[in-house]
Amino acid sequence: MIGRPAQLPLDLGHRAAMGADDFLVAPSNEAAVSWLDLWPNWPAPALVIFGPAGCGKTHLAQVWRARTQAPRVEPGELEIDTLPQLLARTSTVVIDNADSGTGDARIERALFHLYNLARESGGHLLLTAESAPAHWGIKLPDLRSRLLAAPAVAVGAPDDALLAAILVKLFADRQVRVGADVVGFLVTHMERSFDAARRLVADLDAAALAARRRITVPLARRVLERS
Repeated sequence: MIGRPAQLPLDLGHRAAMGADDFLVAPSNEAAVSWLDLWPNWPAPALVIFGPAGCGKTHLAQVWRARTQAPRVEPGELEIDTLPQLLARTSTVVIDNADSGTGDARIERALFHLYNLARESGGHLLLTAESAPAHWGIKLPDLRSRLLAAPAVAVGAPDDALLAAILVKLFADRQVRVGADVVGFLVTHMERSFDAARRLVADLDAAALAARRRITVPLARRVLERS
């Protein structure tokens, strides 16, 4: 049976996510995980998780969705007439890329009303974004004041240990065994994001299958040079 390489001891916590996935807890996301664990005892109706693209915000939101059964929407999908339906079943909603709707009067009004509905019903909103609400350019004063008062927690880019653990898991998901030398090389040469790790592992797997060879550092170097 092919499993994770025994020579890569990674002392990271595991968090069950959707399906058979594992969520890896590390210093870059530990604060956000702690806030999600506090639900439903948040001090405000909303929590904002922010960080660069590929840092794992969406995965964190999926973990929370699996626990709450919250629907997921983008800001542009918010319509004032249908807001009560979003909160009707679980009183929770995930709004991905929440900063993408600011500056649009219609979207800001809808988000403001959704916030108020959540507060009145004892519900909660989880918002993800690339930056904290103070940098969103919110024009509606009441919405701005509410979101600035909500807790906002940053998620950083994965550090070496987390990136290595992600790579090991992605390879293991494909039943591919790789050595510590390959993982170490990838960690020091690849783009530092979860999305990049997923793409890279898929490319390496395809290249190894095409060449009918195992994944080595020279193969990893060639794949990285092509990307």
